[in-house]
Amino acid sequence: MPYIDAAGVNLYFEEAGEGHPIIFLHELGSDSREWETQVRYFSRAYRCITFNARGYAPSDVPDDPTLYGWELAVNDIAAVMRGLVVEHAHLVGLSMGGYAALQFGLRRTINALVAAPLTLELGLDAGDLGLLTSVYFLTFAAAQIPVGILLDRYGPRLIQSVLLVAAAVGAALFATSDNLLMLLLGRALLGLGVAASLTAGLKALVLWFPNDRLPFLNGLMVMLGALGAVTATSPAQLLLAWVGWRTLFALFAVVTAGCSAMIYLLVPESASATPVLRGTAMASLKKIYTDPHFWRLAPLSATSVGTAWALQGLWAAQWFTDVEGLDRAALVQHLFVMAVALSLGALLLGVLADRLRRYGIGTEALLAVVGLLFIAVQLAIILRWPLSSYVLWAAVAAVGAATVLSYVLLASYFPKELAGRANAALNVLHIGGAFVLQYATGVVLEHWTPQAGHYPEIAYQTAFISNLVLQIIAWVWFAFRWVLRPPALGSAIRSASVGGGGGSAFRYCGTITASTGAILCDTAATSVRQPIMLDATSSFAVPA
Repeated sequence: MPYIDAAGVNLYFEEAGEGHPIIFLHELGSDSREWETQVRYFSRAYRCITFNARGYAPSDVPDDPTLYGWELAVNDIAAVMRGLVVEHAHLVGLSMGGYAALQFGLRRTINALVAAPLTLELGLDAGDLGLLTSVYFLTFAAAQIPVGILLDRYGPRLIQSVLLVAAAVGAALFATSDNLLMLLLGRALLGLGVAASLTAGLKALVLWFPNDRLPFLNGLMVMLGALGAVTATSPAQLLLAWVGWRTLFALFAVVTAGCSAMIYLLVPESASATPVLRGTAMASLKKIYTDPHFWRLAPLSATSVGTAWALQGLWAAQWFTDVEGLDRAALVQHLFVMAVALSLGALLLGVLADRLRRYGIGTEALLAVVGLLFIAVQLAIILRWPLSSYVLWAAVAAVGAATVLSYVLLASYFPKELAGRANAALNVLHIGGAFVLQYATGVVLEHWTPQAGHYPEIAYQTAFISNLVLQIIAWVWFAFRWVLRPPALGSAIRSASVGGGGGSAFRYCGTITASTGAILCDTAATSVRQPIMLDATSSFAVPA
C-alpha cells in the first residue's frame, strides 16, 4: 500500500488520472472511499488524489490524543502535496475535510504560497519552513525601537527610502537563493526593510500636519495598510501560478526599489518640522518608558488591540467552527466581514475622533469608550447573547484599528522629536500583546480534550474571559485615573528646547495660570511678562 509520511504519521493515499491535481478530503464519518464516484469522473481530465486522514485505517491511528486536531489536518494536506510533488492543486473537502481545506487556504500568506515549491526545489522540511517564517517577524519586531530612534534623528523620508532598499535586496536575495541560509538572510532583510512602514508614516504625519488633523489622517493610513495586506493572498497566488516563486520575488524587488526611489526623490522634507538639537535627538528611551502618560495608555492599547489581532488572526475562525458550528460558506462570510471592518474601522475611528475634538471631546475619552464597548462586545460573545454574530465580530475586528487613537494620543504626550521612538515603543507592546494573548489562549484551550476535533464551548469562554480580565484592569487604570484625577494643565504641556535660526535660542519659562490657560514668561529682551494662550496639549517655546 502507498503511504506518505506526515511528521511520523503514515497516510494512505490513492491517485488516478493525469492533469492538474485535485485533492479530495473526506468527512468525519467516512474515509477516502466516499469520493469514488467523483474520482471516476474527474480522473478523465485531472490527476485525482485521495487519502485517509490520520486515525482512519489503513493510515496510522496514533494513540496520543495530541496527535489529532485541525492544525495537524492542515499540515497533513501540505505533507501529501510535498510527498506527491504537487505545487498547486484544487482542494475539495466535505465537512471535516472542507474545514481543513478552508484553513489551508486561509493560511496562504506569501510564505505559505511558496512553501510547496521551496520544499520541492530546495528540499526544506517543516522545521525549515517554520524558521523561515519566524525570522521575518523576529527581525521586524527587533527593529522597531532602533527604527524609531533613526526616524527621530534623520526623518521619515531618508529612513523609509533606505530601509526599502534593504527590503528590495532581501527580495532579490530570496529570489536567487539556492540554500536555507540565503533564504533566511533574504527574509531577515525583508523584515528589516518593512519595519518602518507604519512608524515612518506616523512620524511623517506628525511632522507635516497639525495635531487636530492626525486622527483622520492616521485612520486613512491604517485603512490603506489593511487593504494592502490583501495582495498577499489571491493576487500573489495568481502571479505565483503565472511566473513562479523566483520571478515573483524578483518583481517584488523591482517594485520595492521603485517605491524607495519615489519616496526619496518625490517626498518633501517637512518645512514645519521643529529643529532638533543633538541632545534631544539622542534622548534615551527611558524618558518614554518612564512617562506616566505612556503607561496610562499602553496597557489598555496593548490588551485591546492585541486581543483583537489575536482573535481575528486565529481564534475567531476556531470559535465559529467549534462553538457556533458554522459551515464553510458562513465562516468565509464572517471572516470577510471582519477584514472589511478592520479597514473601515480605522477610517471611521479617525473621522469620529476628528469630529469629536471639534466639540471639545478628546481622543482619550473616545478611546475609553471604545475600550468599554469592546469589553461589552466580548461579554456578549462569551455569554452567547442573542445578537448578530456578524455585528459582534465586526466590532472585534474594528478595535484592531484603535491604534489610530493610540498614536494620536502619543503625538499629544510627546514632542515631535520623540514621535518615532514613542510610536515604536507602543508598537512593540502591540505586537508582543498579540503574540502573548494568542499563545495564552491556546494554552488555556489545551486543558480540555477536543471532541471530534473540536474544543468545547467552556474552553473558549474560559480563555476569552482570562483575556477580558486583563482588559478590564487596563481600562480601569486608564479611564478612572483620568476621570477621578485629571492631569493638571501644567503637567499636560510638553516643552521643547530647540535651536533657532540666526543664532537665536528658545527656552521653556514661566508658570501656568490654570484659570486662563495662559503661561506668563519673562523675556531677556524686554523683561516683560508676556501671556501666551495655549491648550492642554500644546507644545511651545519662548524666545530667550
